[in-house]
Amino acid sequence: MIIKNVKVYTEEKVFADGAVVIKDGRFDKVLTDGEDVQAAAGACAEEDVIDGEGAYAIPGLIDIHFHGCKGYDFCDGTQGAIEEIAKYEASVGVTGICPATMTLPVEELTEILAVGAAYAERSGEAGKQAPGADLLGVNMEGPFISIEKKGAQDERNIIPCDAETCQKFLDASKGLVKFVGIAPERNGDFEAFINQVKDKVNVSLAHTNADYDTAKAAFDAGANHAVHLYNAMPVFTHRTPGVVGAVSDSPHVNAELICDGVHIHPSVVRATFKMMGAERMILISDSMRATGMPDGRYLLGGLEVDVKGNRATLASNGALAGSATNLMDCMRTAVKKMGIPLEAAVACATMNPAKAIGEYDNYGSITPGKKADVVLLDGELEIKGVIKGGVRL
Repeated sequence: MIIKNVKVYTEEKVFADGAVVIKDGRFDKVLTDGEDVQAAAGACAEEDVIDGEGAYAIPGLIDIHFHGCKGYDFCDGTQGAIEEIAKYEASVGVTGICPATMTLPVEELTEILAVGAAYAERSGEAGKQAPGADLLGVNMEGPFISIEKKGAQDERNIIPCDAETCQKFLDASKGLVKFVGIAPERNGDFEAFINQVKDKVNVSLAHTNADYDTAKAAFDAGANHAVHLYNAMPVFTHRTPGVVGAVSDSPHVNAELICDGVHIHPSVVRATFKMMGAERMILISDSMRATGMPDGRYLLGGLEVDVKGNRATLASNGALAGSATNLMDCMRTAVKKMGIPLEAAVACATMNPAKAIGEYDNYGSITPGKKADVVLLDGELEIKGVIKGGVRL
C-alpha cells in the first residue's frame, strides 16, 4: 500500500510533503522524492494506492487514560466491552489504548485486569492484530488515592498503597498494567512503596491532596507521572505550588492534560506547555462510557453521572466526572481553540504517550518498521481516513 500526496508527520515533529509506503502491516518507507513516489505507486495494485489529496498524515493516536465509550467501560470486566471500546476508538483515529481503572474492591480489580490480559492474548501479541484499537496497557487510577481529592471515585474502596497488592494487579494483568497511581500524603511509607515497585511499573500521582514537598519527595523517589494535571489535586498558587509545582520542578515527570475545553482553561493549557515543555505533555481524554452516546445519565465506577454535551458531572454533587470527549476531539480542541501548534499537539497524542508506556519501538511515529497506524486529516483536522496495521478502516 502507498498513501501519496500527503503531508507526512515525521519523527522530527514537522510535516513534509510526500508519501508513505506500507508493507505487511508496517511502515516500509517514507518518500519525499516525486519520482520515488511514482515508482512506488506504479508497483502497487490500483486498490492499494490512496491519494491523500493534500491531507495531513499523522500516526494513530494513543490514549493512555480513558474509561470507556459507546456505553461501555473497561471496568465492565468483559472482553466484549473492551472489543466495543476498541472499535469505537479506532474509528476516531485512536489506534492504541491504555484504559484506566476506577477505585473498586481489590478482588474486582484483579478480575478486571485478568479479563484485559485474556483479551490481549486473544487478540494476538498483546492486541497488535486486533481489528479495533490495540490494547497496549492499563492505567490504574485507584485504589491508592485520597478521600479529599477522590473526584468521581468511590471512597469506600480507597486503601493505602501496598506493594503486595500492587503485585497482585501486575500478576493478574500479565504485565499489562503500565501505571499505578498513589496519593503519597495518605501513606507514611510512600517512598518505600515507590522504591519497591518503580522498576516494575510507572508510579503516578493521582487524586492526591499532596503539598509541594510531599509530591516532590515522591518524584525524587522515582514516581514519574502525573494523572490529569490540575484536576483532583491542590490548586497551583504562588505560595502553595502543590503537585503542579513539583511536576514542573521534576524534569523526568510526564503530565497528562485533558484538553476537552471543560477541565482546563485554554490559558492554563498554554501556560503549562510554556512552563514544562511540550515533550512532557501527554494529551488524554479521560472519557467515560457516555462518549459517542446521547446526553443522559450513565454510571462511572458505580456512581451516577449526568452528561450534557461534552460535560460529565456527578449526579450527587455536580463534580466533574471524566469527560465525554474522545482524544481526537481533545487534540483538535487543543489546536483550534487553545492555540497549541499542530506539530506539538500531534506529538503529545502519539509520540509522548507511546514513550511513556514503553511502546515507542512499535507505535507513536511514522517510521519504517513500526506498526502502520495512520490517520489522514483535512485542513480542518477532520478525519479523512484511518489505516490500522496497513488496513483501511
